[in-house]
Amino acid sequence: MKHLIDPTDLTREETDEIISLAQDIISHREKYRDALKYHKLATLFYEPSTRTRLSFTAAMMELGGNVLGFSDARNSSVSKGETVADTVRVVGNFADVIAMRHHLEGAPFVASRFSKVPVINAGDGSHAHPTQTLTDLLTITRELGGIDGITIGFCGDLKFGRTVHSLIKALGRYRDIKVILIAPDELRLPDYIKHDVCDRQGINYREVKTIEEVIGELDVLYMTRVQKERFASEEEYDKVKDSFVLDPEKMKGAKKKMAVLHPLPRVNEIAQEVDEDPRAAYFRQTENGKFVRMALIYSLLKWKDDPTHTMPQTTEYFEDKALHCHNNKCISTNEAVKPLFHRTEEGVVRCAYCDAIVKGK
Repeated sequence: MKHLIDPTDLTREETDEIISLAQDIISHREKYRDALKYHKLATLFYEPSTRTRLSFTAAMMELGGNVLGFSDARNSSVSKGETVADTVRVVGNFADVIAMRHHLEGAPFVASRFSKVPVINAGDGSHAHPTQTLTDLLTITRELGGIDGITIGFCGDLKFGRTVHSLIKALGRYRDIKVILIAPDELRLPDYIKHDVCDRQGINYREVKTIEEVIGELDVLYMTRVQKERFASEEEYDKVKDSFVLDPEKMKGAKKKMAVLHPLPRVNEIAQEVDEDPRAAYFRQTENGKFVRMALIYSLLKWKDDPTHTMPQTTEYFEDKALHCHNNKCISTNEAVKPLFHRTEEGVVRCAYCDAIVKGK
């Protein structure tokens, strides 16, 4: 069975298949109107979401299926102390596929280990957001005609931005990608992403301080909001919240066919005047999210009993009760789960749930 917990759970071929299917759905929507009639999607959203939850709901409804679940964990058995493992074992009796968003990193991974139906990670803390990644890849494909060979700039919150981390992982599957990281020191891309993803996959990247110095090189500018909820204090947030704002003046230096993406919601990092620029693709991006989630749900259910589409076996996990993850946002520090870890090629031990370093070389 295939789950989608991390972008790398899909092969390059599977990713391309989903993107191609999404494009076919866009062109022939009537063909898929009853494709999943009598099937049910459970949306388990443990933290607030508007776009992602509604996108999943709309996707399943347009395929002819039904949706059940919760948008507030306080109105579920979670409020009584039910674990993620028990929740998915119960919900799997009522639904054919589960989409989960959780504030704890690694929660969808735990769900996938106990679920008898496919699990889709709809975002777990600062860790990963693979369906947003599929949305981004479809948007780049539709805006530019392809992904190979692009230069993409990531701007804003690169430290906590799960959308950025997920997309960089996925871009490592494509040829001749150049990544430019535009962020203040407080929000720079974590070293483990730079070393374990960019360096290992041979992604050409560099770090700069301003949008202006690189905007003319970019095929894609990926803006992100500075997420107040990810900061330890309001003072730290106030220090950087206005660091990078895209406005019409900066856009004058961009290529004529450059695309501006943003996972939304925005705060003030993109001036509203930019919305009128034809290169502003972020609202088209949200609609693409619905189409790519239609393609993903359809594909996972089609692949459910296909032995050629299973989870990758590239990571070997081991259990060690003497080791502990110290990330307080990791599910392993909040629920009773097996203490699972994996060892990198450099000998570093990382948590299987959140990828935090547990033990150095």
